Amino acid sequence: MKKVFEKSFRDVEISVTLTTDKEIRKLNKKFRSKDYPTDVLSFNIEEKKEDGGLYLGDVIVNVQQAKRQAKEFGNSLEQEIAALVEHGVLHLLGVHHDGDDH
Repeated sequence: MKKVFEKSFRDVEISVTLTTDKEIRKLNKKFRSKDYPTDVLSFNIEEKKEDGGLYLGDVIVNVQQAKRQAKEFGNSLEQEIAALVEHGVLHLLGVHHDGDDH
């Protein structure tokens, strides 16, 4: 695995937003040119905060899709949302799918 940050930060901030099919579809279309809802999006910010910490970025989770996936995968809604947040955070840390343009 590649090293993501050259510097260590004690204070790392990540924003997590829970949203709907309709809202995540708008974001997916605007930022990825994909006109459909998805389960999770992440947006890297990597901005140094005044206190020396790091604002890593934003994770947006589609709760409606999480409900469908929880049922499909036999998870609770909480487990599915946690898995999607984890997935988004991994993207913020530089871990991407094969074929991603990153």
